[in-house]
Amino acid sequence: MHAASASNPFSELIRYRQLLASLIWRDLRVRYKQSLLGMAWAVLLPMSMMLIFTFVFTRAVKVVGGLDITMPYPLFAYTGLVPWTFFSASLLGSVNSLVANRNLVTKVYFPREVFPFSSIGSAFADFFIAGSVLVGLIGYFHYGTRWTFVPTTALAFVPVIVLVQAVFTAGLGMLLAMANLFYRDVRQLLGVAIQLWMFLTCVVYPIKNDGSWWGIVAVCNPMTPIIKAYRQCILEGTIPAGGAFVSACVTAACTFVIGWWAFRKMSHKFAECI
Repeated sequence: MHAASASNPFSELIRYRQLLASLIWRDLRVRYKQSLLGMAWAVLLPMSMMLIFTFVFTRAVKVVGGLDITMPYPLFAYTGLVPWTFFSASLLGSVNSLVANRNLVTKVYFPREVFPFSSIGSAFADFFIAGSVLVGLIGYFHYGTRWTFVPTTALAFVPVIVLVQAVFTAGLGMLLAMANLFYRDVRQLLGVAIQLWMFLTCVVYPIKNDGSWWGIVAVCNPMTPIIKAYRQCILEGTIPAGGAFVSACVTAACTFVIGWWAFRKMSHKFAECI
């Protein structure tokens, strides 16, 4: 690694931005190659999960009335599932990104961060498509039910939330990609951990800190205020207030710095571990 590039990793990554864009495009083509529905799967996955949880919580067990939700439950669920799908798809792609690109890692020099970053970039494309469907859902419930949507300036804060989530995801993605290179069990463990993590986050139901271990873990989970912030800005018309979102921002920044530092420090060992 050149001394200049090691001291200025951001400028090095910018120099290889075309490679990053090519890898993102490649991931998207591979994912939807020979797929009948193509990128419609970006919408079908969160939409199907929304329908399942809506049936479970409103028909099967009928607990929505006791969950302190002030909006139609399908909107509540979808607004949580879309960013969560972005988060989980990014991590599941990042964790295997180095191993899956072993030929490039061992033969050509460029910043290895482009691999986990490309996984996040391709997942963001799905996030953007699925998020656009939310506009239609809001219109349906605004005109078809008693619930009313009032657009406010808080919508302008949504890109900040996306940035915080992307920074947090990128930091974790680099750590997981590196860990999976040394211990291949990490990929399998992550699949289980992601499922458990979702239920410790306010994705499909609100979580309050009631003093129980469940509530404490959920509140300490940085994805909880991030998911909650999406709902606050889009559906409630308020900008996230209080220390929870600020704490998530700090956690995201620290995770990114630690992840990138460790990733670059160990990058010289990647080729021999593959």
